[in-house]
Amino acid sequence: MNILLKTLISFSLLYLFNIQLLYSQNEISVGNITVPSPKLLVGEEYTYLVKYAFLNLGELRINVFAKDTIDGKIIYKSRAYIDSYEGLPFVDMHQIHESWFDSSFYPVYYRALILNEDDTSDTRYFFQNDNRVHIIKGEMNSTKVVKDTVINLDKRFQDGLSLIFAARYHFGFSQTILFPCYIGEDTSSAIINYYYNNEDISIDAVDYKIKSLRLDGTANFSGIFGFTGYFEGWFSDDEFHVPLTADLQVLIGNVTLELIDWNNKLWQPPAYNE
Repeated sequence: MNILLKTLISFSLLYLFNIQLLYSQNEISVGNITVPSPKLLVGEEYTYLVKYAFLNLGELRINVFAKDTIDGKIIYKSRAYIDSYEGLPFVDMHQIHESWFDSSFYPVYYRALILNEDDTSDTRYFFQNDNRVHIIKGEMNSTKVVKDTVINLDKRFQDGLSLIFAARYHFGFSQTILFPCYIGEDTSSAIINYYYNNEDISIDAVDYKIKSLRLDGTANFSGIFGFTGYFEGWFSDDEFHVPLTADLQVLIGNVTLELIDWNNKLWQPPAYNE
């Protein structure tokens, strides 16, 4: 049960905030639409409480820590930190995920550090020429490479963290979008339904109702992650589209994430006016 819970919670955290916005009956590929200019700020950071039933499991923290130019492209560098709270009887989890992506939100580099009792596993993806990925896997305290291979792809894919940012900046389209994903060394997808009408949402960190947009969709991931299917989330109805709260069905039940803190001097949750 230990390993299953860690796997489910970890990847549900990263996947859950990959998901946003408006509605249509027509499914399209994200590569066929124009992506709006990103509203990204270097230094922006959002922290979420992770809850399972009545138990607070830990926190997810996501930030944009740098902006660079590589091979003539503007590249944003982001990280996600996943940390369980001390004293939990069934989970002790500490992970760092890093994604570098261009202005179209496609990744050029992804890294996952999974802190275990004996060592830290290190997985890196190098996305090359838009149609292949170089995978290197190993352990931090060992010079032995567990895996070093190149996989040929037929299109551009999102990794688990870049998908968060790609989804945030597709508001304004009344449609369903199919996001191709490369996660866990396998190709898959996320189908996201975007809804246009705003709703009021409440979180403990804000003492008023927040104007938000709701989304739902289907995770087509399968295999070792142990979760798939329906999800939903609410995001601020403004130019930042900050994830506020979300729910994801996994094998152990329903996992909820809720915004508890943020570092963005230009953003405050927009008030809902009836």
